[in-house]
Order: sequence, then structure tokens, then C-alpha cells
Amino acid sequence: MMDGKMPRRFPVSLHCMALACVAWPALARATTGTAHSARTEPPQETGFLNRKIELAGVTYRFQVYLPEDWRRDDGKKWPIILFLHGRGERGSEGMWQTQIGLAEAVRNHPDRWPFVIVMPQCPLNAHWTDPPILELAMAALDRESAEFHGDPARTYLTGLSMGGYGAWELARAHPRRWAAIAIAASGVFWSYEPDRWQQANLLPAEYARAVGHTPVWLFHGSLDTTVVPRQSVLMFDALKAAGGNVRFWLYQGLVHDCWTLAYDEPELPRWLLAQRTPAGSETMAEFLVVPLHPPAIKLTTAELDSLTGQYREPNGHEVETIVRQGDQLFEKTTGGELIGLEAESADSFFRPGDVTGARTVHLTFERDAQGRVTAYVLDDNRHQERWTKAPAATK
Repeated sequence: MMDGKMPRRFPVSLHCMALACVAWPALARATTGTAHSARTEPPQETGFLNRKIELAGVTYRFQVYLPEDWRRDDGKKWPIILFLHGRGERGSEGMWQTQIGLAEAVRNHPDRWPFVIVMPQCPLNAHWTDPPILELAMAALDRESAEFHGDPARTYLTGLSMGGYGAWELARAHPRRWAAIAIAASGVFWSYEPDRWQQANLLPAEYARAVGHTPVWLFHGSLDTTVVPRQSVLMFDALKAAGGNVRFWLYQGLVHDCWTLAYDEPELPRWLLAQRTPAGSETMAEFLVVPLHPPAIKLTTAELDSLTGQYREPNGHEVETIVRQGDQLFEKTTGGELIGLEAESADSFFRPGDVTGARTVHLTFERDAQGRVTAYVLDDNRHQERWTKAPAATK
């Protein structure tokens, strides 16, 4: 406890404090300067990023995707894609367009898509074919290409449904900008302007002449009633007649949503990366009818019975049963639902899917050295799960 007398060491302490007051600002400045000079810029975020752009006093929100290994300071030029969504993704929040199509494929398999991807959003009550909205798409591409090191020789264009209408307009208006073009479930006859069909003998040829030898890949569902397959057929025929470079895949049994399968095609990103501007003079016309499912085969009762039994999911909690009814194999869920399976080989089965663009689910059975089934691998084209077969109950 203090008694009112100043300790003899106090004057020394005051002296030291005075020196500290003089020295500390200089030390602090030196330390701050050192820390500032050593500080590096934070790494650029990657993945799906929120963006904004202002045109004619209107602010538009949109998205850009950067691959995980994108770097601001490595000087690398990146292939870049402009993606135009469909009618159902219009809005002003800037994100609906990341739910389907190309964005969904990127989420499922980011390793397949080493691209910068620009995803503008068309406002409600507008269409991609409106001149101001086309200007929005190109302005977003130009800005993101400049900021994120887009490669002018590897700039690609794609769109689905209504976005495909816009993609055809950009293909015609800027034919030398694109190294390649991929369009799903679309054409040049806009559903909201049916009078364009009166020019069916003229319009496809006009677009084909403008596109020239830029490689084009078209996708369509054979049962599409929203944008009829004839749209793609007419464009394929026009590009072929003009000596262009065109592929057309017609998915048998699909309705309007063919884009789920189209963007999931592993060959599509590889094909894009193989194209550069300026386009060559290659002439090619490929028309391929793609079956929805592989051909099914019949197996013997003994072959089917070897696969039946209980299978546990990876965490061991859920159990499904593979059962046979007659000459048909089924998955029986814990809720008692039966899901039919068709065989494409003795150990490979698929679920016959619907016709809305859903992926085909595959089950591949594994066997040990003695030929006994030990598990199956479920693959839905997004991920794989291995379900282990439970030992048969002893009698």
C-alpha cells in the first residue's frame, strides 16, 4: 500500500517513460512500414461470384465463374464462355441463371470446365433478342474478359432455349468473336414472334452465311414441343449447305430439357477447347441420334438371383434390397417403393428414366475372386456411392 512517499526508483521510471514516448512513434512507423511492404494482396475469390454492371442508368446483376486455380498475377489467358439462360431464369437478383444448364454441369464436374464463364441475366418481361439485352450480354462479356484475362482466341458462346435465340443473334452479329458455339433446344424462330416462320426459306441461310466456318454444336430433344426439333434441323441443313462446320445431336425420347444431358457430355468442353479463332475452313456435318438409354438385354434367372440381397449405403444406416420379380430386377427402398432396373450387361444396370432430361442412374455390381457379388456402385453422373452387400442370412 502506498504511504505517500515516492519510491526512489520513480524518477528513473519517468525518464524511461519519456524515452519510450519519443522512441515509440518512430518504432511504430518502422514496424508499420515493414508490415505494409511485406503485405500481399489477398487471393482472388473463385467459384460463382456476384457481379454488377450499369448500362444506360440501369444496374444489372449477374454472375461470373472462376475456376479454382485462376490467379490474377500469373499472366495466364483463360478460355471464356458467354452463357445465356432460358426464359424461366429471368429476373433481377442475378442468380437464377446459375441453377440449370451450364452452371449445373460446372457444379457437378468442375474439373471438366477450366473456363471463365460469364452468366448475365435477362430481366423479366424482356428477351435475349431485344437489342438492349444483347448489348448487356456483350458488355458483361467484354468487362469480365478484360478483368479476368479472357483469351480472345478462345471465346465461346452458348445458350439454351430462349438463351439460344439470343445466342444465334450474337453469332450472326459478331461472327468472328466466337471460337465455337453450342446451342441447346433452340433456333432462329422465336416462340414470341411466330411470324418469323414465314421466312423459313430465308432465315436459316442468312444465319449460316454469317456464321461461316465457326464450329457449331446443336442439341435437341426429339419430343420437344416447346421449341420443336425442326428448328435445329433447319439450322443444321443450312450450315451443311453453306459448307460450315456443324454437329447436331438429337436426344431420342427427350422433351424440352435436353440441356442437362448436353452440358453433361464430357466431350463438349473438350470440343470447345479444341477450337480457336480465327476459324479454319473445315467442312463437317454430323447428325447423330442419341438414345435415351443403352439397349437392354435379358439375363437368366440365375444371373439375376446372384444379384439379389440387401445392400447398405456407405454410412451403414440405410438399407436397400435388390429383388427379382419374374425376369425383372428391382430396387426396393426402405419405404417399400420398387424401382425397375434394366440390364445392359451381366453386372451393369440402369434405371429407365423419364423424358424430362433427368440423368440415367447406373448400378454396377462388383464381385470377389470367387464371383460372388460384394457391392454395387451407384452412379448418377454427379457422384458415386458404393453400397455393400450384407451377408446372406444363414438358415
